[in-house]
Amino acid sequence: MSGGAGPPAAAAVAAGLVPLPVILPLCAAGLKLAIGARLERVQRFISAAVLTAVLVVSLLLLVAADRHGPQVMFAGGWAPPVGIVLVADRLSALMLVISSSVTLCVLVYSVGQGMADNDETTPLSVFHPSYLVLVAGVSDTFLAGDLFNLYVGFELMLTASYVLMTIGGTQARIRAGAIYAIVSLLSSMLFLAAVALVYAAAGTVTMAQLPARLDALPDSVGMVIQIALLGVFAIKAAVFPMAAWLPDSYPTAPAPVTAVFAGLLTKVGVYAILRTQTLLFPGHRVGDVLMTLALLSLLVGILGAVAQTDLKRLLSFTLVSHMGYMVFGIGLATHGGISGAVFYVAHHITVQTTLFLVAGLIERRSGTTDLQSLGGLARLSPLLAVMFFVPAMNLAGIPPLSGFLGKLGLLRAGVADGGALAYVLVAGGTATSLLTLYALAKAWNLAFWRAPTPEMCAAGTVLEGAEEDDTGPDEADSTHRPRRRRPPRRRPILTRSGGAATFGGQEITTSATLPLSMTAATGALVLFGLAFTVLAGPLFGLTDRAADELIARTPYVEAVREG
Repeated sequence: MSGGAGPPAAAAVAAGLVPLPVILPLCAAGLKLAIGARLERVQRFISAAVLTAVLVVSLLLLVAADRHGPQVMFAGGWAPPVGIVLVADRLSALMLVISSSVTLCVLVYSVGQGMADNDETTPLSVFHPSYLVLVAGVSDTFLAGDLFNLYVGFELMLTASYVLMTIGGTQARIRAGAIYAIVSLLSSMLFLAAVALVYAAAGTVTMAQLPARLDALPDSVGMVIQIALLGVFAIKAAVFPMAAWLPDSYPTAPAPVTAVFAGLLTKVGVYAILRTQTLLFPGHRVGDVLMTLALLSLLVGILGAVAQTDLKRLLSFTLVSHMGYMVFGIGLATHGGISGAVFYVAHHITVQTTLFLVAGLIERRSGTTDLQSLGGLARLSPLLAVMFFVPAMNLAGIPPLSGFLGKLGLLRAGVADGGALAYVLVAGGTATSLLTLYALAKAWNLAFWRAPTPEMCAAGTVLEGAEEDDTGPDEADSTHRPRRRRPPRRRPILTRSGGAATFGGQEITTSATLPLSMTAATGALVLFGLAFTVLAGPLFGLTDRAADELIARTPYVEAVREG
């Protein structure tokens, strides 16, 4: 084990923490499968405690990587190319902090929405173990020091995502899950073929050893390897034109699943592009290709968003669109571009996840996310209106929020580049930001500001004298049977015309008051997104240092070599 430069004791301790974000969720998932559907409170405590511990470890790794350089751990003491190497540098540690913060909030939200382990649709207690395996896979991809371990991390993540996407077994989720599985399996096959190609050409898949060996290869061979890896990661990141599967797949899943998928899974693909393009293929060899794809993603995605009448699909198209900002920074391959891309990835993970959680709250409040059927939510639920408005304006890039700061950094990097394509992307990025504001303002006006529609009035009318037992999300399952003996609270129920809303394949009851844990988790992410604005100076300083480290390449390579 090694910690790069710095005090040996501190480096050794920090390096020993590197595998914990992967090991802790996997061990907890195994324990929860052994427990089964029993001990609900214990199950939830285990999930929350493990994700809190992962967040603490991630913060410690970020501090250590920023002060002492990349932290390296060799599994079993075996050095590469034989052993597995895990590396936490500034980029990977920052991604761990953001991802662990988001996954912890989404877990709290999911508990509030009734995703208890012994729901009738999930009798084998699959949600929490699958969720923890997903977290372990995401952490492994951020820490992987060789391409094959990166492949393993993707497979861990994707295997868990198949289960989470199809929870409840409804026809729409099975169909969407089948599309998602086909696309993911195809990309996994291409990834494995690309890893084999790298090993055949370079004799290793350890990323710290590949720069020197790939530089020695003929340009044609290096270009084939670069295109193969870039194509795989572009599919996983949903970069246009490999993004057609996303708008039809994500909106069908439960709100917590959709939120973590939209916030994290596509960003893992962006991380892989950023890591390989800077470490293995530096320079502008495919810069024009990346910037062209970025421009197409920006414009096609946002035009799709403008045309949507369902809030979840609208957010899915904005997700595709804003991938273009990150790819734009990577394609520039300059210090400003890389720094701006890293900042925007951190910002977008948080804001996009928040908006999908708010969409889940809207569905819980009104029974639908169809904008044509919504209306008057600002009067019915002012807190919900605020929780939508703040991240929506953040995503649109309204000053002085972090979305504006991230876009400004990328656009300034484009202007500094001075190329014709860079200027076209600056114009395209500006237009996309304005169209994002238009799309989200339209959603705000339809759902919150205008007078309630007849459908909303039918869904939001309190039935006179109709009440139900409310033991809260921790005391009752999704069929509203109380689990613990305690005096029930009484609250009015709301009904919805045109069919019952569903969650996890089961009917849910819309409510005039939202569950506390769902609201608290969403509010925490809203505040977390605002923290990027308050702490924009230190965060940009961190992303600048991360960009220096990525462009230099030597800190990463030497840390692994010396370990």
